[in-house]
Amino acid sequence: MDKRPVNLNLLTVKLPITSISSITHRISGVILLGAVLILLWMLDLSLESEQGFEYIQGLLDTLVVKLIIWAILAALAYHFIAGTRHLIMDLGFWETLKGGMTSAWGAIFLALIVIVLAGVWLW
Repeated sequence: MDKRPVNLNLLTVKLPITSISSITHRISGVILLGAVLILLWMLDLSLESEQGFEYIQGLLDTLVVKLIIWAILAALAYHFIAGTRHLIMDLGFWETLKGGMTSAWGAIFLALIVIVLAGVWLW
């Protein structure tokens, strides 16, 4: 019988920053998939008629919809920056542990700056 310790509580596992960066990149991709549905619905309704356009315009002035749009922009910004990081790594750069960790922190930091700027632009 195997007597190795088993840790089934995933909340106690400390992931390295490279893993966190990769997982959040995947999560942002899933969020963007749902965002496409929301944005296509808004586009369809706005192009349907003048009343639909005015309805969407009114929706965009509400706080909840602005927060949703900001979340979509945040997911897009992070996904783009983390995806660019992965493409650069595919070219052979930042493949060491130190390079991967530095680029992961850099991607997160740059994404946070872009997300804050998107919020400032939106409001």
